[in-house]
Amino acid sequence: MVRAHMVVSGFVQGVGYRYFIYREAVAVGVTGFVKNLWSGEVEIIAEGEEWQIETLYEKAKIGPSRSRVTSVNIIKDSSKNEFTKFEIRH
Repeated sequence: MVRAHMVVSGFVQGVGYRYFIYREAVAVGVTGFVKNLWSGEVEIIAEGEEWQIETLYEKAKIGPSRSRVTSVNIIKDSSKNEFTKFEIRH
């Protein structure tokens, strides 16, 4: 199991980006959360199998149609198994 910390930059707040990531994360079966940062970026913490994390990462680079993703920085680590579901945090 892998833990990924992603920070998404671009026009990603106020365009349904968190809800997009939530739907994609639930569909692929990862646990963790997505939340807006004060910097205007979006943070994603996800835990799952390598293929699940890669699938979510690829979706994060695209985002919903109204978003404009300029970069997704990702750091991978060992899973900490601290989540039971994926959620949107505020």
